[in-house]
Amino acid sequence: MSQALPVSPLAPLTAALRRALPVLPVVAVIALLGLPVAPDTEGGANLADAMSGLAVVCCAVRLVRARRRPLSRTAAVVLGLPVVGIAIAAAGAASPGAGITGLARYLQIFVLVPAAVLLSVRDRHDFRLLAWSFVGLALWQGAVGVRQYVTGTGATYMGEDIRAVGTFGPTDVMGMATVVAFGLVCAVALALGSLTPRQRTAALVCVPALLLPLALSFSRGAWIATVVACGAQLVLAGLRRAVKVGAAVAAAGVILVGGFGIGTVMLQERIDSITQVTDAPDQSVVDRYTMWAAAVDMWRDHPLTGVGLKAFPDQRDGHASLALSSGSDIGGAGSAYRKQPLLSPHNMYLLVLSEQGLIGLLALVGGWGALLVCALSGLARVRRTPSGLDCALVGCGLLVWQLFDFVYADIGGPSTVLTAVVFGLVAWWALMDPASPVSSSSVSGSSVSGSSVSGSSVSGSPEEAAAR
Repeated sequence: MSQALPVSPLAPLTAALRRALPVLPVVAVIALLGLPVAPDTEGGANLADAMSGLAVVCCAVRLVRARRRPLSRTAAVVLGLPVVGIAIAAAGAASPGAGITGLARYLQIFVLVPAAVLLSVRDRHDFRLLAWSFVGLALWQGAVGVRQYVTGTGATYMGEDIRAVGTFGPTDVMGMATVVAFGLVCAVALALGSLTPRQRTAALVCVPALLLPLALSFSRGAWIATVVACGAQLVLAGLRRAVKVGAAVAAAGVILVGGFGIGTVMLQERIDSITQVTDAPDQSVVDRYTMWAAAVDMWRDHPLTGVGLKAFPDQRDGHASLALSSGSDIGGAGSAYRKQPLLSPHNMYLLVLSEQGLIGLLALVGGWGALLVCALSGLARVRRTPSGLDCALVGCGLLVWQLFDFVYADIGGPSTVLTAVVFGLVAWWALMDPASPVSSSSVSGSSVSGSSVSGSSVSGSPEEAAAR
């Protein structure tokens, strides 16, 4: 009688790593954003950007070896649509260098990295792994941000070094707010839609933990987008759940802000400033609206193709009014005080409109609209059965957050690569998941690997199989 060989205690971990190997480069992109940014640096590629390029290369090599069609027609059209406006605007750039730089950046964020993420995620297990990676990064950045507020080592805000910016520094004050908001949206989705009690409980614990650093970021745009996205998730998950979770979040907010008095005065002033658009706006609001008007004026001069990629800074002074200040004051968090020039309208739609014209805006927003329609359609399908609701809420919530945040922000800074990962996750849910309307007819057998319907997707306990 043959004797069974002993099983190594590391065998389950090894098997899990082998199974997650295709998506690990994307996880590495998210993890690298937890590293500190060098003080007094602006723009430029970082390790996360380099890792995103490696993820694209790994995905391409895997597709060549598999010798299969990478994307369905629908996915190719939706992801490739922005290329039209980007290419035209690059050809009309003021200089070849600016055109090439802008082309590479836009293709990275809106085409190549999203496509690599979409093709690296094989099933809902991989999708949830990335969602939890977002939550983990948000908890780390949030912890750093809260420590900055408590110890007075954050970015300068109203004369005090208390603004929570995480490891991104004062040159990217939206970085930590964006990361924490993404993690909060994912945590809310996992808490509302997960079938496993362990995941649901862990997500419920993460939600209030992420509310505090988001508040201490003093980022009005991130606040608004988070409220809209999480509100949409609650409604999509069911009105009864919406009432329960909404009451819990409100209670947590009262305890953190009202009970402990965390940032009460400054938070209240920041919240009040959201509505002070015409009565008594602060200088940051004046600058924002002045640059918005300048972007619209640029578009009027070049309505179809815009002024060219990377041309907004050069064209700004010729179109902005005298109300525009010389720049914003930044400092703290390890950086010296200085003026940071205002080189973008802080509105993605107006940035695209001014630099790429109507052609570029319609191409880019058209692709996002298609993703939203397909994502909501997939959510309607999984509502009939509990399986996959958490993934649906993650995809829809992240897309809604990004579309609303683009009203107050645009691409730029170290955290921008995370936007590319978000669009890739959303694209997978909208176009590749078995619940999506296009996957069953045009993607099965070619774009989604067999692991999504093979034994690897339904292995494990009955509870885990149902969750998948």
